[in-house]
Amino acid sequence: LLNLLSLYVQGVGPRGFPLRLQATEVCINPVEFNPDFIVRMIPKVEWAVLLEVVDTLHLTEVPKEPTQGYEHNEEFLRKMHHVLLEVEVLGTLQCPKSGRLFPISHGIPNMLLSDEETET
Repeated sequence: LLNLLSLYVQGVGPRGFPLRLQATEVCINPVEFNPDFIVRMIPKVEWAVLLEVVDTLHLTEVPKEPTQGYEHNEEFLRKMHHVLLEVEVLGTLQCPKSGRLFPISHGIPNMLLSDEETET
């Protein structure tokens, strides 16, 4: 999810992206392997952001980009499944432009903004 989140805050502009992850706890929650879902997600992944998070959390190494023919590479798909679906992070997300922190609770970031922070 972090890989897809961006922020629009008044005075910051339209792409507070990528949000910076500050993890206080990392949990691994097994999820049934669904290769078709992972294949559909791969084109949406911002690889530079993913690699930064993987490095920050000291997770399984992933390739610097999708391997050719990844649709049929079960080892690659399982690694991506683990990183994208089974890793739950507690901590905060920080907007790189405003510095605003958003707490993560039960794997869900609270991205609610005050009225003053939203553009009309």
